[in-house]
This record gives sequence, C-alpha cells and structure tokens, in this order.
Amino acid sequence: MSKRNIVAVDLGASSGRVMLARWDAASQQIDLREVRRFASRRERRAGYDCWDLDHLEREIRAGLAQLDEENIVPDSIGIDTWGVDMVLLDKAGNRVGEAVSYRDKRTHGVMEQALRELGKEAIYARTGIQFLPFNTLYQFRALSQQQPDWKEKVAHALMIPDYLHYRLTGKLNWEYTNATTTQLLNIESGEWDAELLAWAGASPAWFGKPTSPGNVIGCWQNARGVEIPVIAVTTHDTASAVLATPLTQDNAAYLSSGTWSLMGFESLLPYASANALKANITNDGGAEGYRVLKNIMGLWLLQRVCAELQIDDLCALIAETAKEPACRALINPNDARFINPDSMVNEIQNACAEQHMAVPQSAAALARCIFDSLALLYRQVIDELATLRGGAFRQLHVVGGGSQNQFLNQLCADACEIPVLAGPVEASTLGNVGCQLIALGELTDVADFRRCVENNFPLKTFEPLTNSAFRACQARFSALSQPAKELAYDKAD
Repeated sequence: MSKRNIVAVDLGASSGRVMLARWDAASQQIDLREVRRFASRRERRAGYDCWDLDHLEREIRAGLAQLDEENIVPDSIGIDTWGVDMVLLDKAGNRVGEAVSYRDKRTHGVMEQALRELGKEAIYARTGIQFLPFNTLYQFRALSQQQPDWKEKVAHALMIPDYLHYRLTGKLNWEYTNATTTQLLNIESGEWDAELLAWAGASPAWFGKPTSPGNVIGCWQNARGVEIPVIAVTTHDTASAVLATPLTQDNAAYLSSGTWSLMGFESLLPYASANALKANITNDGGAEGYRVLKNIMGLWLLQRVCAELQIDDLCALIAETAKEPACRALINPNDARFINPDSMVNEIQNACAEQHMAVPQSAAALARCIFDSLALLYRQVIDELATLRGGAFRQLHVVGGGSQNQFLNQLCADACEIPVLAGPVEASTLGNVGCQLIALGELTDVADFRRCVENNFPLKTFEPLTNSAFRACQARFSALSQPAKELAYDKAD
C-alpha cells in the first residue's frame, strides 16, 4: 500500500504557496496542507516592473526547510506559475538583467508592430495563440530594442517555473504547457518557431526542446543529503488547474477563476481557424491535447480596488455588493486600460462616465460593476467558444480561488444560463499534485486523477435563475465590449 508526500509549489501572480499533499493509494485519499504562503512581489527596478525572484526562491526553500524540520521527506516536488514571463541566464547560469513582469509597459505598441510587419493571420497560423500585448514574443522584441546590453550576455531563456526548477536542480528544462503561452511555439511542429524568434531578436540557441509534462528534471537535496526528484509538472498554473477540473461531460466548459479568468474547453486538436482568430481564441498546451480558451482580466480588478480602498474583509464586501442593483454600471474587463492603471478605482469610474453610465462611488458599487461585467463577459466568451466547437455547453466548471465567491458563481450561472459547478478551490495545486502522482506511477492518467478529485472534493452547483437581470443587459454590454484598445485585439480591428 503506497503512501506519498508530494510537494506542490503553486505560484500565482498575486501570491504563492508551498503545499503538502498526502496521498494514500489504498483509500485514494488526497489531503492538502498549506506549509507556507507568501506574496508574489513586484518591484520597480531599473525603470521596469519586475518580479522579485530572489524572494520567491527564498520562500520556496523556507517551505521545503520547514518540511525537513518536521521530518517529512517528500517523494517529489513540482512548481507551477503564471505564463509568458521569462528569465535570462548567461553561460555561467547567472541571471541577466531583471525578470520584467508582463504588467510592465515596455511592450506598449510592440504587438501592433508585429501585426504590421508579420501579419496577424500569419502569426496566428504559426502559433494558434491569442493576441495579448504582453506575450513573450513581444517581450523579446522589446528586449532587443530597449535592453541590447542584456541581450548580448544571454545564453539561456527560461520561463519562470523552469528557472525555479533550475535553481533547485541545476538542470535546464523547457516545459511544454508554459512554452505555449509565449506565442513562439509552432502549432504544427511543437518546436520553437524560427521565423518568430528571428523577428523577436531571440536566438534559437537560448532554448531547448520543449518537454511534455511529467519528466523528472533532476533532484533537490535536503539538509540531510536526501535527493528528492523534481518533476516538471504542467507548469502553467491554468494547465494544472484544468488538469484537476472534474470534466466528466463532453459538453462541459471550464473557468479557472483567480487574478485572471480563463474560460475554455479541452480538445485533442487545436482550433486555429479564421473564426478562432476573429474571436481571439488561444490554443495553450494541456496535460493531454490543447486548452482552447480565452483570457479574461478576472479578479485582478477587484484585488486592485480592495488594495486601494484598504478593504480586508472580502466576505463583508461581497455581502454589501449583493444589495446593489444589477447592471447599473458596466465596463469591459478586457479593456487594456485595466492591465495596470495608476488607480483602478479611477479607471473604472472614468470608463463608466465615458459610457454615460452611473459612476460607482462606494466599494460595493465598484464591486458590483466588476462582478456584473465579468458575468456578462463570461456569457459572451462561452457563446464564442460554443460557436467555434459547433455545440452548446451544458455545464460550466469554475475552479480556483474565485470559485469561493458564491455571489459571482450565481451571477455567472444567471448570465450564461447553464449550471455552474464550483470547485475545487485548490485546483492549480491539485493539478500539480496529480501530474506528479501520474509521473510516479500512482495513477494511470488524467481521467484517473479526476475521479479522485471528484471523490475527495465535493462540488457545489449553482442553477441559473429564470428572472435574471442579465438578459436585458447583454446587448448593452456588447456595445461596449469592442473598444479600440481592447486587451485582445489590435488597433486595426
């Protein structure tokens, strides 16, 4: 009878955790414990908005050291993070420059330059990846144009989780699911695209062959000298979250809800048609096949509002928000103006004023504006996805931290007019754990793991209300959901 201790390091764009999963093969039981939680800090350095990688590494090592003090020897370790951001190394393995965040403004205008010079259809045909102004493709071009002194020293370019795995093992690896977020991987070959690398000014020598999730990169040695395997899991946190989503029906969609909302469905084949391009659908890599999805700005808007207004009691805020009238003020959450404004409160208020809507003043009114707008955008996106795949969805699985927001879950069910199944909350952590268990031979495949998730973490169902206020608001929302600077589209559209 097998029992395992699995360490999942789950880093989101707002916070990170070192989590311990105890696995009992006899009972098929998974127990999770948070060992250490910390902020994913961004700082202004050399004029750029950068990730504090040393802080992240210290916190990860502190969490591992705590387990060592508890006499817990992990069977394996895996790390998942957000996508698109990169770390540059020289020949000695030292960092070159800073790990600039996707929220930095250095890529402003670079995507438009790519569309003029390479063509939107040509880029999409090569990658099948959604056009977002901070994709790694544009980050490398910005690097070439703005930091040539950094570029001259580069020997390797790693995604954030690959870099952290390297720091633990000393081994280089390029995991596939995170690599697909770069818009630099060729959708036909699964290899780095030479033409796009050349345009971006990135050398092919900086990259190794992308590897499927589940390979052992190397070992981390604890204080007692025990070598612990480090496994390249589905390192894109959304790929991990989807892996842990109990999608038991073919007509089910998923929504990974957190700082970002990512809505999509699974497919063994990519969707890269003209209609997919028009809807700006992405084909990110998954544990098995593709995650056909669309990025939505998500709860980042609420997080920023709460930070600005110094609101700590989110439950109390949501309770007050439920008392606010529906759809008085609406915004397009995917408008590029909300990526990283100086003040999210002011930006939302200005957007409402420009549309001649009621301007939300209180924290509850601002939150209601965000929630209603997200729910309506969810409806718009799920309709786009349904049209693309040629069939309506009958269920929506909401996973991640946002699945705890019962008010938003109900709004989502009302707007989309289908049942919403909420949970598990710790989806990205669980997907990280599941990938390790499969790699260790404890489970057969993704379907096997999802059965365990469903048995261990009961779901809560939200049925759509027939008297929803959203039906009358859909046309109104559609009128403002295609602004000139929308996150997902270039200015030429």
